[in-house]
Amino acid sequence: MDMVRRLVADRPVVIFSRSTCYMSHSIKTLISSFGANPTVYELDQIPNGKQVEKALVQQLGCQPSVPAVFIGQEFVGGDKQVMSLQVKNELAPLLRQAGAIWI
Repeated sequence: MDMVRRLVADRPVVIFSRSTCYMSHSIKTLISSFGANPTVYELDQIPNGKQVEKALVQQLGCQPSVPAVFIGQEFVGGDKQVMSLQVKNELAPLLRQAGAIWI
C-alpha cells in the first residue's frame, strides 16, 4: 500500500488504469472533460504494474482492479462510484476541493 500512497501523493487526481480497459478510458475522459489533468498509471505499461494492481486488490478491495480513482489523495472507487458521483452532481465539487479544477 505504501507504493500506492507514494504514487498518489501530492497529486489532485490519480487514475490507475489499463490501456485496453474501455471503462478506464471512459472515466479518464469524464474527469478530463471537467478540465482536470489526471495523473494516469497504465498498469499494463509500467514496470511495477502487477505489484500496484495486487496492492489495489488486496489493500483496497478493488474488484475489478481498474479503474481505481483517487481524488485529493483519497480513494474514491472504481467506475461505478465515479459515475454515481457524477449523476449526483458531486464529482465536480470533489475535483474542485482537491484543486484539480478551479471553476
